[in-house]
Amino acid sequence: MSIPFELPAEDRESSPYTGYTRGHWEAVADGLLSAAWRWSTPGGALLDLPGRPSRSGVRSDGLEGYARTFLAAAFRVAGADGDDPHGWLDRYARGLAAGTRTPGHDDTESWPLILDHHVQGQPMVESASVALGLRLTAPWLWKHLDDDVRDRTEEWLRGALRHTPAPNNWYLFPFTVAGFLESVGRGDAETGAVRERALELMETWYRGEGWYADGDGRAFDHYNGWALHLYPVLDAHLGGDTELSARYGPRLRAHLDGFALMFGADGAPLHFGRSLTYRFAASAAVGLGALTGDTPLSPGTSRRLASGSLRYFLERGALTDDGLLSLGWFGPHEATLQSYSGPASPYWASKAFVSLLAPADHPLWTAREEAAPVEEADRVLALPAPGLLVQATRADGIVRLHNHGSDHVRPHEAEDPGADDPHYGRQAYSSRTGPTATGNVADNHLSLEVAGRRSVRRRIRPLGAGQGDGWGWAASSHQPVFAGGPPMVPGLRVESVTVAHGPYELRVHRVVGAPAGTRVTQTGWAAGPEEDLVSTLHGPYGWSGPAEPARAPQGTAFTRWARVPRLVGRAGGTTVHVCVALLTGGTTADDPARAVTSVTVDGAEVEVGWVGARTRISFEPLRVSHEPV
Repeated sequence: MSIPFELPAEDRESSPYTGYTRGHWEAVADGLLSAAWRWSTPGGALLDLPGRPSRSGVRSDGLEGYARTFLAAAFRVAGADGDDPHGWLDRYARGLAAGTRTPGHDDTESWPLILDHHVQGQPMVESASVALGLRLTAPWLWKHLDDDVRDRTEEWLRGALRHTPAPNNWYLFPFTVAGFLESVGRGDAETGAVRERALELMETWYRGEGWYADGDGRAFDHYNGWALHLYPVLDAHLGGDTELSARYGPRLRAHLDGFALMFGADGAPLHFGRSLTYRFAASAAVGLGALTGDTPLSPGTSRRLASGSLRYFLERGALTDDGLLSLGWFGPHEATLQSYSGPASPYWASKAFVSLLAPADHPLWTAREEAAPVEEADRVLALPAPGLLVQATRADGIVRLHNHGSDHVRPHEAEDPGADDPHYGRQAYSSRTGPTATGNVADNHLSLEVAGRRSVRRRIRPLGAGQGDGWGWAASSHQPVFAGGPPMVPGLRVESVTVAHGPYELRVHRVVGAPAGTRVTQTGWAAGPEEDLVSTLHGPYGWSGPAEPARAPQGTAFTRWARVPRLVGRAGGTTVHVCVALLTGGTTADDPARAVTSVTVDGAEVEVGWVGARTRISFEPLRVSHEPV
């Protein structure tokens, strides 16, 4: 699809994979800003972009438009050492003065007050973007403001320090506000306490291997890169804080060691977790690591991932005809969204422009692009800390994520079946497919049906993960929960193991404590008829017959209509169900039915002969081995 603003000519010598250079990044930032500013209020304090409002209301959405685009402008100007040919900073300075004149008033320009997250919390999110933008541009914007505007701005920002954030990455918003205030000589005991509290919480959320939970519990998703690593590492970099850099830099490096594999050859990040409308913000951690040196990736690989992600969305309809980022994935897509998303929410994608803080002579821009990890070889990577298994195939450039550890259920929450979230509850996600919408058949899902009621998977209990030469595994258990009656069947649980080898996925489930006659269904990947994808599912053990095609007429973020292969079986007491799933794009992989040569089940022991190997799974205790034959 055409991009509604002009870009420089491609440079295939320097960037053989994407053609994009630093000049492309600057042009995209300028194009996005030009389009968004057409919708500003007369004083420039609010950018009221067209579209359905978020649950926070139109005024908060207008502040969001100002704050998130300011972040793009700040990276753009700071990265150019203050050169501002389009006069972006003058606009944001004018808007700052207008928005802070009478905060909380119901007039054309005033910003909403920052209150507790459960009262009027969204302005706290935006305060971090305002503060970070001011910190980045302090020599050219803050230092030239009138004293009265600086004082009013500080007073508005301090609302973030004096109110309660949501119990997750939100604690990094007042942390960022406090960091700015301290950087301009306005720090005190209040700013120090806020920063100390956030850093304490970060330690409790760190699970190892470069992965943070987004708050207490087990929420692992893109917030790791565009929030939990971004704010503390960038803060340490801007402040020259060697102690914080020594703590958080190695964690970013460890995160990127696995996260770099989570981009498809077409540039797509994994379609997994919430806030996916932020799109190419998924590359923020890649650019940040290149900037600070906290990365295992070469500069050429970093640029290939970041530019590939940027180009992926620009060429697939992420922009409206007038140059605005739409609410969705490619174009608008309601099922991708959360209720907190408003017309300006997609502009958290601005975080990707952290790459522009690397000057033009930085290796990120001067080195020649190199292949992305998925383009180098087939890979299977086990991540025990978050309970994830990553499977990438070079032939079709697809990356798959098998989820045995991320559920987004907070510790204090009950396992409410009505809160089933397609972006966390499914067994697998990929760079080429999205989950089907609630109300359609669920893709990549094991469901039990008892007395006519189907189960969903809510709280995931990881059982382990590991890998060998060319293969890997991850396992978890869950208690099925049901809507429309008793939420659980006492004693009922499902233990699940995924083994990945090449493009194949062996899925083995042990159902324990099922009432007699329980119906079991297992689904595979959702794919549309117009897509160059093949999704198949073969059930050699524990199923009543071959897979049948189920229809998902609401489609996914990738296709307006989808088919999902589905197996059906019966359970009662303790039963084992074995299947092999396959998702490929334009390749000639064997049918899964031919990949499996034998299945033996002996109590809690399962042995499967497949793809030239023998996999043994023991459920008591859990052990997984995979040996060539």
